[in-house]
Amino acid sequence: MFPQNLFRALLLAGLVLLLPRAGVTEEKIPAADLVVDGQRIDLKQEKFQILFQELERDHGFSKKELDALFSGVTINRRVLVLMDKQWEAKPYFQYRPLFITNSVIKKAKKKLRQHKDILNRIEQNLGVDREVIIAIWGIESRFGSHKGGYGVFQTLNTLFDAYPRRSAFFRKQLVHFLLLCQENGYDPLVITGSYAGAFGQTQFIPSSFREYAVSFDGDERRDVFGSIDDILASIANYLRCFHWTLDAPLYIDIGSELKGPELINANQKGRKGLVDSQTVAATQGISLPTPPENRPLTIVSLEKNPAKGGGIRYVAGYPNFQAITQWNHSNRYAMAVSELAEAIK
Repeated sequence: MFPQNLFRALLLAGLVLLLPRAGVTEEKIPAADLVVDGQRIDLKQEKFQILFQELERDHGFSKKELDALFSGVTINRRVLVLMDKQWEAKPYFQYRPLFITNSVIKKAKKKLRQHKDILNRIEQNLGVDREVIIAIWGIESRFGSHKGGYGVFQTLNTLFDAYPRRSAFFRKQLVHFLLLCQENGYDPLVITGSYAGAFGQTQFIPSSFREYAVSFDGDERRDVFGSIDDILASIANYLRCFHWTLDAPLYIDIGSELKGPELINANQKGRKGLVDSQTVAATQGISLPTPPENRPLTIVSLEKNPAKGGGIRYVAGYPNFQAITQWNHSNRYAMAVSELAEAIK
């Protein structure tokens, strides 16, 4: 017979091993490790059944349409791998060369000349600087040559089903995607885009397309795939909606160290940390251009290459810089756009 005291001791030891330990963080298992590439998504799950009911009840989809669309939809494991390895996590000295090269600058200058008339109309009607529009176009899709090779419908289903951290967000994007396809006569199964569900030469996510894309070429169709007028105007309209000011500063360098707690605290809060320009100027001992409507600035830190001395470069992000972070929430992205725009001006 197994000794009762020994059994109790072994049981207690096993329970102790299962308990969380102070100071030890449970390891996060990547979403990609929990699925098999190509496995069918279980459409009988409650979350999908609720989704289908909503699409039928609120948006006029028939059960036949939904069955045809969703039947056989599978997981794309590569999407999940890439979601956990996003470029914006790289230090700035590694991030910048991904988007700003001599070749890109040369092409961007050519696009400025090539589309001068369209950009003139956009500046006059929407009030957004042409160099920034071209810079975003270049960074997002290499001026239309890189539109992404992932089926947007499969991508959004994969992220809704198997990426728990942002499942609710991608469920919303899946609904927006089906609606924009319905509204514009697109086939959801043929549109390709990025691993995060962005598509077209603007690389809009579905909700951004529905809210910010515009027609600027004389018809009523918002075409971010092939109409240069619509593509460039849609980029501008997005920035305009976040209070862009024509010909206003993007950023200014403020040194290699922050000299006061208010700036340090703002920097630690990221893009949401705001400081008035007078405080920045007084703290850093520099003069600054006045921001539009005297709006506050963000304090951005950018990592320098250790092979070239290292350290941190600090810049103050003006309201136009902040508008770019509404497009992509990364300060590194906004800085890359700003520096590319600066290089081609």
